[in-house]
Amino acid sequence: MTVFIDNKSGVPIYDQIYTQIKGQIISGALLENDPLPSIRNLAKDLRISVVTTKRAYDELEREGFIYTVPAKGCFVAPKNTELLREEHLKQIEAHLTEIRQLAAACGLSRAEIISMFDYLEND
Repeated sequence: MTVFIDNKSGVPIYDQIYTQIKGQIISGALLENDPLPSIRNLAKDLRISVVTTKRAYDELEREGFIYTVPAKGCFVAPKNTELLREEHLKQIEAHLTEIRQLAAACGLSRAEIISMFDYLEND
């Protein structure tokens, strides 16, 4: 598992950790029941507070992406297909919002956008 922290991004560090681990789980880079680094080890490797790392892990667990086994550590949770579907729907909605904004800036109609999508789908 690889996590990079960008101190210049303006995004809170715990959120960067959360987002990157969640992305690796959704993409399949981290598999079901894979162990995650301990909170202390990850904090040490990233040179950040244990509290920050714990916050990211707590959020991942709260959302069902990881689970904790006392005295053993944190592991990737079995994939909940409904949860993954929701995550993908959120991403699609975000992309569609961006498309709508870009299309408005270019003066593209809904029909032109759909035509572009149809073209890409048949490509």
